[in-house]
Amino acid sequence: MTVVRFRPAQRLSCLGFAIVILLAGLAGAATPASAEALKGRVVGVTDGDATKLLVGGRNEYKVPRGEIDAPESGQPFGQKSKRMLSDLVFNRTVTVRVTDVDRYGRSVGVIRAGNTNTNAEMVKRGGAWAYRRYLSDQRYLLWERQAQQARRGLWGLQADQIMAPWDWRAARRNRRGSNAPAERMTPIGRSAFSSGTPADSACGTKSRCSQMTSCAEATFYLRSCGAGRLDSDGDGVPCEKICS
Repeated sequence: MTVVRFRPAQRLSCLGFAIVILLAGLAGAATPASAEALKGRVVGVTDGDATKLLVGGRNEYKVPRGEIDAPESGQPFGQKSKRMLSDLVFNRTVTVRVTDVDRYGRSVGVIRAGNTNTNAEMVKRGGAWAYRRYLSDQRYLLWERQAQQARRGLWGLQADQIMAPWDWRAARRNRRGSNAPAERMTPIGRSAFSSGTPADSACGTKSRCSQMTSCAEATFYLRSCGAGRLDSDGDGVPCEKICS
């Protein structure tokens, strides 16, 4: 039998290599949500833009959806949005292309069921909004506008019931924090997209409040053109000097 003897430096090198491999394996097992893709079965639907995913048959993750924001459960159409998403993904094996990690450490991503991009499908069906603040794919704005024009899903509600979820959440925070009324949160009804309004024209190059001629125009540029600098405090209301 041949006995291989390692010199001290060689033993140290092998030991270091083994430790690196071990740590890499542990890191991979501990943080699957940081991978570029997840695959699992949908075992729960929290609302119209979040699902519970069972990965590997034992690890459960709540996965918020990137690019979209759905009505909250207390909003008009909130429960219908949840059911719409459930019809698309519940108890199905899906693939998540992870695009971000939120402040709670959860993977945010685009979920596909077969060949269907279910994030996009929710917007196309009128079950969710394009989430302007974190939008990276501008096609969601087009799909949202098509759903509006066809009055699909939430866009079939009466005008005073149509409010972006981020506006609705901000209004709730305002009510909890003070007794101030929330009228400054501007619902977006179908009238905002009728003929002759800024929403019927293409996005231009305007990006500052000083360039806006009305609150309607500022709202259009914020929500349809991604002009985030119009909402400097992030409360969903653009150009507060003209929209207050």
